[in-house]
Amino acid sequence: MADLTEKIRILSETELFSPLGKERLDTIARRCSVYSYRKGETVFRPGDPGDALYIVQSGEISINRRTEDRRKQEIARLVAGDCFGEMELMTREARNAEALAEEASLLLRFPRRGRELQTLLAEHTDLGAEILHSFLKVTAGRIRNANALVKENSPLIQELRSQVYGDKLTGLFNKTFLEENLPEYLKDRSRPAALLMVKPDNFKAMNDSFGHEAGDQTLVLMAAALKRGLPEDAVSLRFMGNELSCFLPGVGRDGARAVAERIQRDFASLDLSPLTGGSDFRLSVSAGIAIFPEHADTAPELIARAHELPLIGRERGGNAILFPEDR
Repeated sequence: MADLTEKIRILSETELFSPLGKERLDTIARRCSVYSYRKGETVFRPGDPGDALYIVQSGEISINRRTEDRRKQEIARLVAGDCFGEMELMTREARNAEALAEEASLLLRFPRRGRELQTLLAEHTDLGAEILHSFLKVTAGRIRNANALVKENSPLIQELRSQVYGDKLTGLFNKTFLEENLPEYLKDRSRPAALLMVKPDNFKAMNDSFGHEAGDQTLVLMAAALKRGLPEDAVSLRFMGNELSCFLPGVGRDGARAVAERIQRDFASLDLSPLTGGSDFRLSVSAGIAIFPEHADTAPELIARAHELPLIGRERGGNAILFPEDR
């Protein structure tokens, strides 16, 4: 049987778990067990609960379905290092195929018998998010490369995208979405694109005076105001904290400034009195704008250029709109 070090090695060499760091792999490995199967023994059957995934440590496993006339039809053959059963584990659906040991085999099972994935995710919420993120990337890769059974617009993928790329408070996309998807938008240097970062100058006063719940609800109102009036292909997101952002494909300097000015007006006109007990509190906003390819050639550079500007605007008195050259 495999010791902890061997389990970590096996996990680290699989597509699903390889992106996770050593500490995360250690946590997962402690919740795995290795089980042996004799030649011809069934690992699971159609209808069995999807309560685990398996990694082949040694031996050979076939995945089979039954035809209408009950003949066995092999759809995959798995060897050492291959992972299977992860789809049903993530979706909590029953098995729709049979897994059979074609020779004496050792399988690493996660989670081990008697443990539930949901319990682990509840105990380690950050780990759960990372596993879901990795699962989404693996699934998306299989879709692109092998015309996988799951389509991009399926409820599963939409739900996973929401969990990985969505901000729960505001309903906007998050920083991860921007960092992973922005490079796709920046492939055509002949087409400009603008990245705006907007940050309230006086958000701390809202939190300090009226509490963090009022601050959270202010962010919800800001997110709704941010999305109003944006072009159909614009991407709006919560970058981090109280800093919101929008990406505008095909928009240059003048168009981006006009959007920033509209956002400033909309934020300043927000009625926050239900959150302040009737007090008249008005948001002041500074915005940073970076234009591709004028200010940056890559996505990380474009993000960095825009991200630093709102704080500079606040330091200069607030309600500012700055481009990188205005630093």
